[in-house]
Amino acid sequence: MCWGPSVAGCRCKYHSEQWFPGQGFKVNIRGIGTNGNSSPLYVIDGVANGSIDGLNPADIESIDILKDAASSAIYGARAANGVILVTTKRGKAGMFRVMYDGYYGVQNLYKIPTILHAKEYMMIQDEGRLMDGLAPYNWESYLPAADWEAINNGSWKGTNWLKEILNENASQQNHSLNFTGGTDRSTYSLGLSYTNQQATMGAPGKMPDMDRFNLRINSDHIAIRKNDLNVLRIGETVNYKYSEVNGSFATGGIYWNSVHNMLVMSPLMHAYNKEGDYYTYKDRLADGYNWDISNGADKNPIAYMDYLMNQNKSKSHYLQSSFYAELQPVKRLKFRTQFGYIMGASSYRAYTPAYELTQAITSANDRVIQSLSLFNRFTWENTANYTFKVKDHSFDALLGQSIEKWGMGESMSGTKAGSNFDDFEHAYLSNVATNATSVQALTGLPSSQGALVSFFGRLNYNYKEKYMASLIARYDGSSVFANGHRFGFFPSVSAGWTISNESFMEDASFIDFLKLRGSWGQNGNNAVSSFQWLALVTSNNTYGGYSFGNSMNNVSIGSYAYKLTNPDLTWETQEQTNIGIDARFLNNRLGMELDWYKKTTKDWLVTAPVLYSFGAEAPAVNGGDIVNKGIELALHWQDRILPDLRYGVDFNIAFNKNKVTRIANQDGIIHGPGSIPWEGADESYRVQVGYPIGYFYGYQSEGIFQNQSQIKNHKGPLLNGDKTQPGDVIWKDVNNDQVIDEKDRTMIGNPHPDYTMGLIFNVGWKAFDFSVNAYGAFGQQILKVYRDFATSPLSNFSTDILERWNGEGSSNKLPRLTSSASSNWSRVSDIFIEDGDYLKIKNITMGVDIKKLYKKLPLNMCRFYVSVQNLHTFTKYSGMDPEIGFGGEDAADYARGIDLGFYPGARTVMAGVNIQF
Repeated sequence: MCWGPSVAGCRCKYHSEQWFPGQGFKVNIRGIGTNGNSSPLYVIDGVANGSIDGLNPADIESIDILKDAASSAIYGARAANGVILVTTKRGKAGMFRVMYDGYYGVQNLYKIPTILHAKEYMMIQDEGRLMDGLAPYNWESYLPAADWEAINNGSWKGTNWLKEILNENASQQNHSLNFTGGTDRSTYSLGLSYTNQQATMGAPGKMPDMDRFNLRINSDHIAIRKNDLNVLRIGETVNYKYSEVNGSFATGGIYWNSVHNMLVMSPLMHAYNKEGDYYTYKDRLADGYNWDISNGADKNPIAYMDYLMNQNKSKSHYLQSSFYAELQPVKRLKFRTQFGYIMGASSYRAYTPAYELTQAITSANDRVIQSLSLFNRFTWENTANYTFKVKDHSFDALLGQSIEKWGMGESMSGTKAGSNFDDFEHAYLSNVATNATSVQALTGLPSSQGALVSFFGRLNYNYKEKYMASLIARYDGSSVFANGHRFGFFPSVSAGWTISNESFMEDASFIDFLKLRGSWGQNGNNAVSSFQWLALVTSNNTYGGYSFGNSMNNVSIGSYAYKLTNPDLTWETQEQTNIGIDARFLNNRLGMELDWYKKTTKDWLVTAPVLYSFGAEAPAVNGGDIVNKGIELALHWQDRILPDLRYGVDFNIAFNKNKVTRIANQDGIIHGPGSIPWEGADESYRVQVGYPIGYFYGYQSEGIFQNQSQIKNHKGPLLNGDKTQPGDVIWKDVNNDQVIDEKDRTMIGNPHPDYTMGLIFNVGWKAFDFSVNAYGAFGQQILKVYRDFATSPLSNFSTDILERWNGEGSSNKLPRLTSSASSNWSRVSDIFIEDGDYLKIKNITMGVDIKKLYKKLPLNMCRFYVSVQNLHTFTKYSGMDPEIGFGGEDAADYARGIDLGFYPGARTVMAGVNIQF
């Protein structure tokens, strides 16, 4: 469920793990302006900090997105990244109604990388040696005789590891029941739903899957009514989710990424032995397989995934609820109190069998992991609202106060080796003996606590629906900051002028509605870990103590301050100015919204990098300023051609420019981490004044040397001097100092789009309906690195490598191959950068309501439909999916657009039914 096609400036983007069953997506509104959590605030039925992932889509009545600071200012400190208001279905007075929504579908990956088969792989590896003046490999000496013969006669093309883990026609289904009813005094709504989804990739025969159950109860009651005055209203909302995820799929960086492992594994090794079990070290020895056996490179990646990543189960309980009472002692005056409670509990257990995948990757004992966690959060909000009129002037005044507290929870985890059983079914800590050698880890700790207190007020003014204004002020205090910095004041103001209601517009018959609006406001952000102002102390229990003296057995337990302090840390502030126009024309058939905005993040909250010699973790600091500026346009057209033929078109486009304007250090740079695309790689992204946040950073190429004459006549510096050969990269001397070195690194790409676009088209004829929606992003780049050229030269390639330079005129992009690490490939450079433009057909749906064809059918609705999600992606990107949100292992939230082997989205074909009784 993502709103990119329908809302301008709202971008849904998937982390690799978020395509996995049961996971959600990341939403950014009007660009990225913070280092920490840049997701918007979700308000579920009036309770802040809820989770939309805890709801079934069938339970949602409406979603509203607040993008500008003025409209979201009433939510204060948590609204810096925008607000998404979610209202679940509620009961209505009248008849008792039952609704069923269900669908069943199958998922398939419609694009995966094509990797080299055995003959291609051997040819490419030999070419690397020939380029270095070495003899080709004697393949017959590395491979079992039967495999060597099968490869040569074409009966075996090698193992395509990626295809081995595909789950074709992975199922997905959902079933939802909703019951509503009530009287003029009480209404209720009850929802029950079940969802199941299989993964599209995983260990064959043990594919991960997810089961989710949702329960929703809403009711509203008029407890006291006096004449036509509802003196006391009470109600509640309860949303409960229980989910089970069986198995998992590693989707992290190069060290924990199953797709990456499949892409780089040699096709010369089998996945399974003759008995149908995983092909492991003992099989390699028996068969005489000796190719690429150093440093564990010969591990079977499917067995590695199954043993170390897949034999596990996660269970989670999530409850988000609210209870309210509204007192109206006299007309126009209302007092409201609302208490919100969120609880989450989860359990996890995993089993890792004893294994011997390679000579280096082995474990003599099996292992059991079990963990539990619990967290609680509550909010309590109280408001007084008074409305009144003075002639034609209408006023709406609100005063409020709220408190929020989180962290009332705890977690514990244990790891033991040597289970009494050798399977996952019995993988519990109690089934492992407890002794000095079996207990590998044991932890238990409380949740990190925090609190927020707020005071706020709002005054709305309206004069004859012509002139409108709103003033909001909010005063927030957070326990994250030290005394003296805890409170922040965040005001906002907005005004609107409905020009179409003016008398001079009466003759403008083609204009049905025209409104000019503007706003300015500030929101705060305190999204950093608690107690930044305290020197937190921890012990070395986890590491087994420290030995003093001459005996290693003389172990002492000590404590140390593990984090530097920053008592001056204060609020991050996002200040936004918005000017917009709303209009409707041609008898309300054509609608338009046009907005210009400027969003400035001041005192950016970021973790400051520090030297390892400090001996402690870095604190958060107010590290700089970021500006997002943009224009958004949304157009809507609704019309009827014939009485029974209706159609509509919604189009939106949003331009955004992101720029860092200040970094609070001497060089104006926050460096990104190294070793993201491969082990030992330099930083591949950074934050720097004057550039987009998280831009790609590396060397620029100017083509490939095609022949010796071109090298001889080259005017610029040569990285390898006299050793430069045809097929080498022509590196750009960015600073013109006649030397190619680290000073020549520069911006080589921007992971953020210049603009995004959404399109929705729908048409209906009598009982039939058809709709299609599409979403696109344009102007961004992707850093795609599927293998380690620096330290793993024997890894497999995708077929992109067939476009490398292998003779004059063959390529001006990808350099020649080598048999070992080469400066051509071992530098983060633009040879790994691709354009990431795409336009996705997100959904096509066609349905028919049988009730409209057969009026006597004893149902209010009986609609059948077929739908295709992610039908096609128009893109020139060569990877699996250009919709990438990943930024690397332990990367900052702003880092994205790095494809190391990405868990892609699937094309889903489904059939469903909507029935109302």
